[in-house]
Amino acid sequence: MSYEKTKALKTEFTEKQIQILEVAETLFAEKGFDGTSIRDISKQAKINIAMVSYYFGSKERLLQSLIVYRTSDIKKQLENLIEEDLEPIEKVNKLIEIYINRINNNKGIYRILHFELSSKKREQNLVAFTEFRKGNLKYLESIIEEGQRKGVFRKDVIIPLITPTILGTFFHFHMNKTYFENLLNLTTETLYNNYIKTNLTKHIQQTIKALLIYEN
Repeated sequence: MSYEKTKALKTEFTEKQIQILEVAETLFAEKGFDGTSIRDISKQAKINIAMVSYYFGSKERLLQSLIVYRTSDIKKQLENLIEEDLEPIEKVNKLIEIYINRINNNKGIYRILHFELSSKKREQNLVAFTEFRKGNLKYLESIIEEGQRKGVFRKDVIIPLITPTILGTFFHFHMNKTYFENLLNLTTETLYNNYIKTNLTKHIQQTIKALLIYEN
């Protein structure tokens, strides 16, 4: 799919389209993109198979629409963050909170993306996500460059590596969920999610701060 066609994807969806997208997300996460058919989606959503094709055209375009649906609100949050009257490090901390909260509450789409991005044959169908990541990087660059201009952040920061540092820490924690639940005595799902929201997020903020701030 070309970038022009990706830009043409809708960013607002009807109630019926959202129902289809959420069913598709569940099935893609459980069975994989290749293991899920349009028929599976229509059956689970309890709608005629022709309606899925009518709304989205193809399974690949449905995946693109799902990515747009699940990521468009982050773009708005980051746009608002850039305009806030905060110091650069406060913006970085808030950006980390936005990332971790968004991913932890939407693990399905990121599980799908993890597997699809590892498939070379699918790269061309993930233009929407590539553009999303490039856009997010520009917001991060804006914040860090502001801190550099103010003499607060180091000049030798490799900005494109900041995001994988944030996400890599989260995904390592999540992929080893049982280990950390036992190690940290997180006996309920609520305790586990609260730990991510507080302790893990703070740890990541401290790690990124150490990368950005000049040593005393």
